[in-house]
Amino acid sequence: MTSLKEKLFPSTGKTRLWVLLDPDKGTTEQLAQTAQEAEASGADLLLVGGSYLVSDDFDGIIKAIKAAVTIPVILFPGGHHQVSRFADGILFMSLLSGRNPQYLVGEQLHAAPLIRKHNLPSIPTAYLLIESGCVTSAQFISGTLPIPRHKPGLVAGHALMAELMGMQCVYLEAGSGAELPVPPEVIRAVKKTVQIPVIAGGGITNPEKARLAATAGADAIVIGTVVENKGNGIVAEIASALK
Repeated sequence: MTSLKEKLFPSTGKTRLWVLLDPDKGTTEQLAQTAQEAEASGADLLLVGGSYLVSDDFDGIIKAIKAAVTIPVILFPGGHHQVSRFADGILFMSLLSGRNPQYLVGEQLHAAPLIRKHNLPSIPTAYLLIESGCVTSAQFISGTLPIPRHKPGLVAGHALMAELMGMQCVYLEAGSGAELPVPPEVIRAVKKTVQIPVIAGGGITNPEKARLAATAGADAIVIGTVVENKGNGIVAEIASALK
């Protein structure tokens, strides 16, 4: 049986393109339509979740998105309330760049029984916030400071800690709506330091920024806000740039 890690990071040598859907950005029908169009435009995987959730029908949203696509639908939870048995899996994240116990272990403690109850495939993920030129939702909600963007060695040290703790991938996050993406030198430093897959997200707003992240070694890049602003045409452009 194919593991969740193998589904997320197949050994194709190609940087994967993941599209992040915020469950509060549109109706259930609109989110399903966006998901369908993203797949048709070249997305390899869909993430669903966010730092803050208002919607009271998270399960319904996941079910509708699942029914609209054939690519994996993976949870990107901002908290334990964003766990759904209808997804294909979950990034079981710990905010290792911060020192707020709620997002280091607190939300995870509440989510773990639900994940086990629903037999939901999970992948332990180190979530590292990287300075991006503005205060992002993830930074504000978590009450933590991002790692300075000009300190690649410090980021790499956090990634190494994550690997030695047993994490199976590292998510380098500039944040939703970031002014600046994760610097290529940061991605490069992390890739040289660890042997687990590296994801880069936030601030990737055009094909050139996507290429820079891919060339630096990102195994997957995540786009979200740019899709909300420009539509799925940008998905096709970035997918083409990653071929």
